[in-house]
Amino acid sequence: MIVNRLIEKAMRKAQGAQASLEQSESTDVSFENDKLKSVKSSQSTRMGVKVILDGKIGLSHTTDSDDVDGVVARALEAAEFGSPAHFRFPGPQDGPDVKVFDDAVLSVTKEKMVRIGEEMIGLVKEYKSDILLSAGVDKSAGRSQFANSAGTEYTTEATAFGVWVNGQLIRGTDILWAGHGFGWKKREIDHVEIAENAIELFKMAENIAPIRSGIMPVIFAPQGVNVLLLALTLGFNGKNVFLGSSPIAGKLGEKIADERFSITDNPLLDYAIASGKYDGEGVPHCTTPLIEQGVAKNFLYDLDTAGRSGTKTTGNGVDCHPTTLVIKEGDTPYEEMVKNIREGLIVHDVLGLGQGNPISGEFSVNVLLGYKIENGEVVGRVKDVMLAGNTYEAIKNISAIGDKAEWAGGSLLTPPIGIAKLSVVTK
Repeated sequence: MIVNRLIEKAMRKAQGAQASLEQSESTDVSFENDKLKSVKSSQSTRMGVKVILDGKIGLSHTTDSDDVDGVVARALEAAEFGSPAHFRFPGPQDGPDVKVFDDAVLSVTKEKMVRIGEEMIGLVKEYKSDILLSAGVDKSAGRSQFANSAGTEYTTEATAFGVWVNGQLIRGTDILWAGHGFGWKKREIDHVEIAENAIELFKMAENIAPIRSGIMPVIFAPQGVNVLLLALTLGFNGKNVFLGSSPIAGKLGEKIADERFSITDNPLLDYAIASGKYDGEGVPHCTTPLIEQGVAKNFLYDLDTAGRSGTKTTGNGVDCHPTTLVIKEGDTPYEEMVKNIREGLIVHDVLGLGQGNPISGEFSVNVLLGYKIENGEVVGRVKDVMLAGNTYEAIKNISAIGDKAEWAGGSLLTPPIGIAKLSVVTK
């Protein structure tokens, strides 16, 4: 394999080396303004080398799989100015069984992908013909090789398939955006259900409901839960913990959330986008509880940050990023969550995520798609509304957690979450 040649060449000078080669083929079908825009097929190659030379790290990447000598030479040159290495490359270990390849993805033709897009657009148009729609269907299949100087060597194959439809409805000066989509490593996606979910969001938005500024209960729909997760993703990142910028550094074993709240990093869910046997450093993947019944349990580490911190990697290399976040289901049906609120807000989607000071947990976002709750019923869509709060305070003040988890994108599996009070600001 090419990766073995890369290792052999790098080890003529380096004390340790890692090499990877990723090759993939993809097809993307896109619709814009109700019409087919493009059908594209492409191939991609990415080859990388990481070395440890005189105790320092050197990295180099290329898209040319023939550039074996060049990519190794550049990695060795980079090590002269690299950061100190606080790890050794891991030896061979068996990765857990997880499904990431589906033959059915390969057999989906371009014509079938076009029909899927057309059918979704047709369904939404049947509901309301003046919604201007975009849609997409994409598939890919790839093969990855990995090897390091400690004897780790493996090859993996994976597929991916995704479907989405979004719409824009303009009524005078009012512009409504809504849509739905899902992607994972399996062909099995019900595009009719995707369209129906998008239609339901539009139906709930047919009326515009005024809402006052104030402190009130907020329900985050699964997609909206991302508002809370940005701070948690940063807070549980081992690099931020090591640097002391995480507000939960030093709080393992302490209660930091409502006891009903549990969240796990799980790269072992069959066909999930971020699932796989190994992380990007040749370390076997494993599930890592972050919060259990409100108590902080673990931070996420890659090899180098774990070495700096005097702990072990959690298989989240490189950069200590999470894979698939799974929030434990509660015991409250969604309908009951809504019924129990006299006046409040449902948040489906926001603009400006990342504004404020996310590392501290602070957020201040514009609500792109949200609905008002009045006397236990959804009465319409809200406009010109901002939502502000602090994630760490919010997860201590959970009012209810839904009893059914849903995918929100391809890397979050979560039920709806109710927060007892957040700041809602209207123009």
